[in-house]
Amino acid sequence: MELQSPREAAAFALSLLDLTNLRDDCDEAAIENLCLRAQTPYGHTAAICIWPRFVAKARAILGPDHAIRIATVVNFPSGDLPVVEVVAETEKAVADGADEIDLVIPYRALIAGNEQAVTDMVTSVKAVCGDARLKVILETGELKDAALVRRASDLAIAAGADFIKTSTGKVAVNATLEASDLMLQAIRDSKQRVGLKPAGGISTVADADLYLRLAEAIMGPNWIMPSTFRFGASSLLDDILAVLSGNAQSRASSGSY
Repeated sequence: MELQSPREAAAFALSLLDLTNLRDDCDEAAIENLCLRAQTPYGHTAAICIWPRFVAKARAILGPDHAIRIATVVNFPSGDLPVVEVVAETEKAVADGADEIDLVIPYRALIAGNEQAVTDMVTSVKAVCGDARLKVILETGELKDAALVRRASDLAIAAGADFIKTSTGKVAVNATLEASDLMLQAIRDSKQRVGLKPAGGISTVADADLYLRLAEAIMGPNWIMPSTFRFGASSLLDDILAVLSGNAQSRASSGSY
């Protein structure tokens, strides 16, 4: 992956984007708009990511076989629901037409030393996903400790995660390059086909490019594709379109490493 220009980075980021609306005031009109925004003159996003109550609406808009995947969230954002409730939430979302399930682990339980809670949650939800892809949210900004981020990654992968995802976007610290580095190392060391989804706070093509370069450095060339890498973002699309249209240069990165 040799990204020679902001325009090339923007086009690549578009194909990897989970265009997200998890606002508390989201409604059906917003879902209609999100589905339209995901289909741009330069190509479509990889997915939309929405509240479970809107999955059936989005499926009706996009139809049964649209290339844009429908992702939804469960045990979100707290990570504190009982397993039985999260399983039921997942089953309903899949029945409504979700292609991907973004599951928050019980990260507070993990911080308190209960690793089994993570394993039980991920294993139980994976068992009812069917063909849906399972993306497991670690909430790395709350885990804070590098060893705990790595342990959460290892537990999620061992329990059947198809992706590991940094964040809900609902806490003070969301995606960081530091956390993504640890998660990519866990993916590499697992020797399994597991993807990475940095989410929350990635708003420019320059930011996105930093994550793409990090992933390439750890996972090697040609690893990054929609089946192994996603960005979770609500505002990144605006900068992507500005760069692709030639109306603006990408804003400077706000990331740090």
